Amino acid sequence: MKVELLAYTPNADKLVAAAAKLCYAQSDIDSLLDNLTPEKTEAFLDKLMALGHESPVEHASFTFGIEGVSRTLLAQLTRHRLASFSVQSQRYVSKSGFSYIVPPEIENCPQARELYLAAMRRNAEDYDAIRNLLIDKHKSAYMAEGKDEKQALALAEKKANEDARFVLPGACDTRIIMTMNTRSLYNFFKLRCCNRAQWEICEMAWQMLALVREVSPLLFRNAGPACVRKGCSEGAMSCGKALEVRARHQALNN
Repeated sequence: MKVELLAYTPNADKLVAAAAKLCYAQSDIDSLLDNLTPEKTEAFLDKLMALGHESPVEHASFTFGIEGVSRTLLAQLTRHRLASFSVQSQRYVSKSGFSYIVPPEIENCPQARELYLAAMRRNAEDYDAIRNLLIDKHKSAYMAEGKDEKQALALAEKKANEDARFVLPGACDTRIIMTMNTRSLYNFFKLRCCNRAQWEICEMAWQMLALVREVSPLLFRNAGPACVRKGCSEGAMSCGKALEVRARHQALNN
């Protein structure tokens, strides 16, 4: 898994503090920004978070590049609707010889790993076989319509990808560029940094949290699973490891 912070709102901490302060200030925007020293920004953001006034944080956004994750993760990620996604297409991009994700529990069980790798090989072989058959079929049809061989092949490959992809497993790798505003990230980290989240998206969430804290430490100082600030929100389904989670969160400061 590789997670990068591709772009973000500059001076996000100060911008959010200014946006919040504007609601209660008579001064113009330039004066408001000039008067926000780092100390005043931190104090005002602390007050903002204590009050639970989160709408101003929507002014800051963060864009991530994500690679080496599965389509299974993508299905979970896109449930976070207040985000923008660009995803590698299995329609336009051939997945011949595709890479795939191996869950840690399978990796650590030799017999399960052997079966899993065999299944991935079969998937890859089936994908290639189906895709090649469809390419031949569509190419002949396009050439019969009068298209030259090069054009017919290009069209046939795209059309073959559309249907061959149905045999690709959820383990198949994908690439994502995703943008979220700060408020959406708060919700994302609360849900996905939790030990109850699925292992792959949980690991991605922790990597994302570490990246945004580097560039905007005040906004994300208390971001994370519910047990970081309060008690566990999972009730009877709690993992029972709040102290471990808090230690991991604290280690982000180091």
